[in-house]
Amino acid sequence: MPKTNRDGSAKKSELPSTLERSGEKAQRTYAHTYDSAIESYDGDEERAQRTAFASLKHTHEKVGDHWEPKDEPGPSDERAEQGGRGSQPTAGGVDANATKEHLLDLAKRLDVKGRSRMTKAELVEALQKANDKATREARGN
Repeated sequence: MPKTNRDGSAKKSELPSTLERSGEKAQRTYAHTYDSAIESYDGDEERAQRTAFASLKHTHEKVGDHWEPKDEPGPSDERAEQGGRGSQPTAGGVDANATKEHLLDLAKRLDVKGRSRMTKAELVEALQKANDKATREARGN
């Protein structure tokens, strides 16, 4: 099912819930990449969805229950830098390549306890958990 309308805008009813709560640029990035990938990959929806999220993560990061534009575009974690399906886990939308200061700021916004004593890797993991919790709550789960 295409994720874009004839005018190029994203079909909100076809988007994952985190994107429904995100800005138009995030929605458009995901939808256009998905539609292009679904054609390229002969209808393989799972692969098209992975490709669309990979594209989104280059320009946006997950903050709580939605996606926000990154300060600097680029890969969000080591796996994204390598490309394709690697054995490394993803950072789940957290921009693990951002500065520790940026991660601390996000942790403060999401009220992550103990953030000032965390290493960068611990901040990334704590942000992933905070994002997952916020998404569950937004979905009513």
